[in-house]
This record gives sequence, C-alpha cells and structure tokens, in this order.
Amino acid sequence: MDQDVAAKEQPRYIKLNERDNVAIVVNDFGLPAGSRFASGLTLRAFVPQGHKTALVDIAQDQPIIRYGEIIGYALSPIRAGEWVDEARIRMPEAPDLDKLEISTAVPAPLPPLEGFTFEGYRNPDGSVGTKNILGISSSVQCVKGTMEYAVKRIRAELLPKYPNVDDVVPLTHAYGCGVAITAPDAVVPIRTLQNLALNPNFGGEILVVGLGCEKLAPERLVPEGVSDAIVRMQDEAFDGFGAIVDAIMTQAEARLKVLNARKRETCPASDLVIGLQCGGSDAFSGVTANPAVGFAADLLVRAGATVMFSEVTEVRDAIQLLTRRAINEDVGRALVREMAWYDSYLARGGADRSANTTPGNKKGGLANIVEKSLGSIVKSGSSAIAGVLSPGEKATQKGMLFAATPASDFICGTLQLASGMTLQVFTTGRGTPYGLAAAPVIKVATRSELARRWKDLIDFDAGSIATGEKTIEECGWDLFRLILDVASGRTKPWSDRWGIHNDLTLFNPAPVT
Repeated sequence: MDQDVAAKEQPRYIKLNERDNVAIVVNDFGLPAGSRFASGLTLRAFVPQGHKTALVDIAQDQPIIRYGEIIGYALSPIRAGEWVDEARIRMPEAPDLDKLEISTAVPAPLPPLEGFTFEGYRNPDGSVGTKNILGISSSVQCVKGTMEYAVKRIRAELLPKYPNVDDVVPLTHAYGCGVAITAPDAVVPIRTLQNLALNPNFGGEILVVGLGCEKLAPERLVPEGVSDAIVRMQDEAFDGFGAIVDAIMTQAEARLKVLNARKRETCPASDLVIGLQCGGSDAFSGVTANPAVGFAADLLVRAGATVMFSEVTEVRDAIQLLTRRAINEDVGRALVREMAWYDSYLARGGADRSANTTPGNKKGGLANIVEKSLGSIVKSGSSAIAGVLSPGEKATQKGMLFAATPASDFICGTLQLASGMTLQVFTTGRGTPYGLAAAPVIKVATRSELARRWKDLIDFDAGSIATGEKTIEECGWDLFRLILDVASGRTKPWSDRWGIHNDLTLFNPAPVT
C-alpha cells in the first residue's frame, strides 16, 4: 500500500500511558505527512506503522516516554507530529542493580480458576506431556550424522508400527568434546542436556547415543537407576556401521512399544508447563500480542499451572518493574543475580545489551532495547514472580517463573525445554517460521496485516486489539482456550502441520579448547 492509499484511512495512534509524550501509528503501512488524528495532532512527516510520533514538543535532552517509562532522551528538539525514530533518541543507562526495590509491590494472589482441563499424557513421575515423543539424546557432536541416519530409518521402518507415538526427535548439539568440561560455566550446557532428556513430552523413556571417547561421558546424561540406555559407537561388539545403527533401532523400538501404550487422559490445567517467548518483535508487541499473552498467563497461574518467561537482555532494562513483583526477598535477589551474571557475560565478550535489537526490530518501530524490554515483560502478566531458574535448570514449582536465558530464539527454546516446558507461546511482529519438534509452538501475531499475509504460519491474531475489534481480556481468554486445545492435541499449530522445526541450540558460556 502506498502513502496515497494509507492517507484515505482514518488516522489512528495508540498512547499507552497518561505520562507518554509519544504514540505509535496504528494504520497499516503508516501515514503520510498531513494526516490529522481525532485529537487534532497533525503529522509533519510520513510515519511508518508502529513507529512513534511526538504528541507534544520535546526539547533537546528531555525524556521520551512510552509505557509511562523513559525510553531515552531527545538528541535534538522534536516538534509535535514529527517522526521519532531511533536516530533521534539517546539511550539511557541500564537500571542500577544495587538500587532496585525488591518485593515492594507484590501483587495480591489472583482468585483461583477452577474446572479447566486438557487431555495430556501422564508420566510415572507425575508430570504431564502435551506430545508423545521418543527423544534420543547424544553425548557428543561426533554422533550427529549417525543419529540423523538412524532416526530417518526409525521414522520410516518403525514409527508406522506405533501409531500412538507422535515422532522421534534426535537431541543433537555441538558439544561434548573439545570443550572445557570442568570449567564452572560448563554446568550450563551439561545441565541443559541432562534435563532435556527428562522433558515430560518424552515420557520418561531415556536413550543416549555416544561415541566412547568424548569428554562428556554418556553416563552423565542418564538418570540414576536407569540402566541399558546407552549405545556407544566405539563398542568393540559392533561389526561395522550397520551393526551400530541396528543397535540404536533395537533400543528405540523397545521404547516405542512403551510410549505407544500411553493414552491421553483428562488432566487439570495445573499440570501445564508453558513457556513464553517472542521473536521478531515490533512496537505492537507490547500493545497487542504480549498483553494478550500476559492476560492468558495470569489465567494459567490462577489455574495452578507453571508459566515461564525468559530472555535476560529483554528484561534487563525493565528489571525494576519485576523485582518489585518478586514474591519475596530471595526471589528478588535471584532476579538481580541473573541480571548481574549476564552483564558480566556480555562485558567479557565486549558487548552490551544494546546489541540485542535487530534491524527488523527497528524497522518495526522499536528504537532501542529499553523500549523493547518494556514491551517484552508484558508477557509476564500481573502475577507475582514466584521463582527464578538459572539457564537449563528444571522447574519444580508452580506460578510465574523467570527462566534466565539469552534472547536467541533457538537457545531460549532449548533452555525452556530443559526447564520442563511442554508448550510454548511465541509472539512475533515481523514474522518468523520458528518451531520446535519437542513441543507445540503457538505463534501469536502482533498485527492483523501479518496474520493475514502469513495465514498458514500464524496461529493467533492479536492485532484486533490495536484496531479496537477485541479487548486484551477477550484475546487473552481466546488464547487461553487455544492453549488448552493445542495441549490436548485437538488443534495442531502451523509449525507442526508443516513440520517446521528448528535445531536445538545449547548455551555454552564456558571456554572451548
């Protein structure tokens, strides 16, 4: 759509807080100079959709406010109606971790939400899966090719015999040897691999394929008490590659028989473990999709579920809003601990949090990581922050949790799976084909234009909030019900329908030797 066509639509903007001195343009494809809003404000220049215009004159060095928070300072005078793009904003300093309020605004518990269920796969340990998958772990990157060959044969020759099993997923990675296995930070990738195998969607059936000479011994990936769960390629009993693959297939079939006996049963919504993530964010993320997800997250917490949000760099600049919600001092200090650790990690690499924002984020109207963070944390809803997980740590409690991860979609998804996530809700403004083989991913669009254009990739359109067709509450309830349907297998998200699944990506902050 060109600017002439855009000019024929009723100009609309969204102001989020009474304190805000900027607002974002709602109209698809933006508005040309001369567009006049109902408030009387007239644009002095073309402003793309999702980008900010000044509502009042802003003097040089004066704060630019969105979400009621300072997202930066004017580098030069900005007149009302002008386009406030990233080049006109000086980013503020990150919140001082030593001066944060902790547990000063803990939300009161929301009333319980009872009677909501889903059809899941209950495991012997009490956990509940949303899929029925055979996961085959690997202890070292050297076996990746063998694993993929074996899985191809398992899918073709064995899986048709066990129709109740959804898939066979190889948990391959670039780790296990050539690394500083005893370095302190090595705990992150090792813990991640250990916990990935325990994801409820894998039904407790453990199988590890190793080489035999790697630093990460396969035994470290097998829970105590589990025997006969390792195939070592270097085992002298194997006569050739074919024998190795046959051994993997034999072990796989024994586990497929067990998984095939699993049946979906009615489970309370409290058995869900939901991960929240965003990718390809834009200025609407904090207006439509993330608020809808946040409302649905509150419903899940009220129902007793476990919900986790992540991405350290995308909460760092709004951490002051989260520490106040920490349910107690220990949780607040744990939030600060994870922020400080990541600050140090970035500093060692000669980077800082400003490196997070992508060209797509900026094209979508996000000026900097501060604005992005304020929109990102909205996914966490309004519940108290009940716990904090270090990267790859398994969730053991209910409520709203912060699971510390990098902001990379693929690393975050891998770490959330290790933390026990069985279904992920993923918001996007620019669009991404991201998906996970190990858990269903519900993709939520921030804009209706994206949802229409990607009608067979987007599962839920939250753009109706921006146009006023639906409220946040209505979209939140709709999304909550969709989560229950997807968890039950009644609705299959587009990424699963197409088989679009990203590789698992370990977070390894330790040295590589």
